[in-house]
Amino acid sequence: MNTQGFVHKFPDNVDTDVIIPARYLNTADHKELAAHCMEDIDPQFIKKVQPADIIVAGWNFGCGSSREHAPIAIKEAGVSCVIAKTFARIFYRNAINIGLAILECEEAADKIQPGDEVSIDFDTGVIQNLTRGEQYKAEPFPDFIKDIIDKGGLLKSLR
Repeated sequence: MNTQGFVHKFPDNVDTDVIIPARYLNTADHKELAAHCMEDIDPQFIKKVQPADIIVAGWNFGCGSSREHAPIAIKEAGVSCVIAKTFARIFYRNAINIGLAILECEEAADKIQPGDEVSIDFDTGVIQNLTRGEQYKAEPFPDFIKDIIDKGGLLKSLR
């Protein structure tokens, strides 16, 4: 399992209310959620993001409420992976549950810059910064988590 895309970078402590503002939680439509993804921190994000792009962030990404809407909005917006120094634990589980790949890697989060092109090998945890010619190492997913992500989420992997 691999991905390659361009980076959108965010700071520490990006909470779920910034990822998908509460005013949009009255819909279950994933495309509608994606249309408002990150709009309070980067109003142009949804216009700039392309399929397979990657979010890179600092510490404690996804803190705040336990809503699954946040990883759903990110995934539906076309993001293939989020790399952060750390994730809020409930966001981490929600992301895996809905099939959004996430990796913790402090070095990558520090060195990767907005607009860099990055490729990720989820089997090895190797993150290649194609723009800067650098390589970083995250802990690869265990097979059961790769299976969940490959199938698009926990419920889909049980079918």
